Amino acid sequence: MVRGAVIDADDIGARLRQIRDRIDGVERAWSHQVAVVGVTKGFGDDAVVAAVAAGCDAIGENYAQELLDKRATIERLAPEVHFIGRLQRNKVRQLAGIVDVWCSLDRASAIDEVAKRAPGRRVMIQVDTTGDPGKGGCDVGEVASLVERATERGLIVRGLMTVGPTGADSEAARPGFRRVRALVDDLGLAECSMGMSGDLVVAVEEGSTEVRLGTALFGARPPRPAPSG
Repeated sequence: MVRGAVIDADDIGARLRQIRDRIDGVERAWSHQVAVVGVTKGFGDDAVVAAVAAGCDAIGENYAQELLDKRATIERLAPEVHFIGRLQRNKVRQLAGIVDVWCSLDRASAIDEVAKRAPGRRVMIQVDTTGDPGKGGCDVGEVASLVERATERGLIVRGLMTVGPTGADSEAARPGFRRVRALVDDLGLAECSMGMSGDLVVAVEEGSTEVRLGTALFGARPPRPAPSG
């Protein structure tokens, strides 16, 4: 289990209120509400407890083992759980009873595995808008066919997800965010998940329906332990 500084639930609640006020203050051509997913990656169970108490719309996890380590707390509190990391097919069976929304499907094999292990679940197709290695996501030209494949296999395609460029000014994310929003509209999908702690304002301006926030809510993450051996 990853352990960091103790998370103060009252502090997280205050931060979430500030974030919602910030979102509400963004000038945009969209009237929809923007959901906040509290990304508890790198933190212990207390982050899940604090996120639920504060009123986050969901929690998000990137790593299968961290999510499994938090299973007892998640089952007790029953938040909506989003898996937002790169998905390894061999982990789907272990996670099938915990994950409510699979947010990073970017290839046919992953879609097929989720459809097999978690039939009828909600999913999002992850789109690569940066070309950054290691982030995952399908090419823009593959989106429609992957949405069709997931739908044909009985999954509920909730929308599209993307991640902005790493280490760049938030404005660098704008073209990609705009393109994903256009795809969401063209395909008649409901959700557009984009924006993290560093680029949430640009994401909201460009029509995000869901932002995924870790450090903005919980502070700096503790370093991941080095692999043993």
